[in-house]
Amino acid sequence: MALIGYARVSTDEQTTDAQIDALKLAGCKSIHREQASGASRARPELKLALDRCKPDDVLVVVRIDRLARSLSHLMEIIETLDARGAGFRSLGDPIDTTSPQGRFALQILGAVAEFERALIRERTKAGLQAARERGRIGGNPALRLGLAKEARAVHAARDARRSADLHRVSGQIIPAIQAMRPGYSWKTVASSLDRKGARRPDGGPWTGAALAGAARRLARDGFIEVSALERTPRRRDSDDLVTLVAMAVKTLEQPTLGAIAAHLEGLHCLTPRGGTRWAISSVQNLLTQAVSQGLLEDRPLPSATAPRMRGRPPKSLRRVG
Repeated sequence: MALIGYARVSTDEQTTDAQIDALKLAGCKSIHREQASGASRARPELKLALDRCKPDDVLVVVRIDRLARSLSHLMEIIETLDARGAGFRSLGDPIDTTSPQGRFALQILGAVAEFERALIRERTKAGLQAARERGRIGGNPALRLGLAKEARAVHAARDARRSADLHRVSGQIIPAIQAMRPGYSWKTVASSLDRKGARRPDGGPWTGAALAGAARRLARDGFIEVSALERTPRRRDSDDLVTLVAMAVKTLEQPTLGAIAAHLEGLHCLTPRGGTRWAISSVQNLLTQAVSQGLLEDRPLPSATAPRMRGRPPKSLRRVG
């Protein structure tokens, strides 16, 4: 577990020294300091601090107001950390999401935030209604008036922003898509990305539908082959297992027989006999079929990575690759 500190001041006249001292005393080895308004959400150092948070890490601040000025922004940050499996701690407030008391305080804050959002919605509706009664209509004038040139410019700007957001995380997902599609379903690829800690541009976990949409955009922009968008072919159960094993050999960092068995169990694949626990012999048998079907090349893998088996396996499969 790593403690990642964040310190912020608003003006040049202020200094983060006192915050830095408190964060170091709390055990923070890495501290991000920033000069920016607390009302601003575009803070580069805060983004870097959030991006560095891995599962079981904790983001630490001296006081809540150093992190966010509004309850909605605070809850948004905490939800981002929670999606990453990380925690949050404020030294000067009773909030520590790694403890039961802190989680309870967070639930109260969440209820207050929901109440605040409801009030904002009511005020917004009342303001829009008052504006309509005075003949004013909100929204983009070009879109409202149906001006084609301006409307295309607005849509192009929105599309460019979505592409830019996706390209920030494309380095995490493109290798998985290229290696696993279309042999694996989008849901399976998304689960694999989730286990590796990959996240969507908004910080949330990938779903099959979201990943498929992202892949369509990447294919349109020329970052992946269109063939990755093809439907996962329907196969007999036995053929499907052969394909899964072949894909596991290509995608796992160390594709030993034991690692492939653990991978299949992690995907909740049933064995050919309907069991949930995979034996090394079952994996070996499927590998034999994968080689015979041309799904795998008959080339060696260092024997130190392969677990010992009963009997002598076929020569072509003593080392799998």
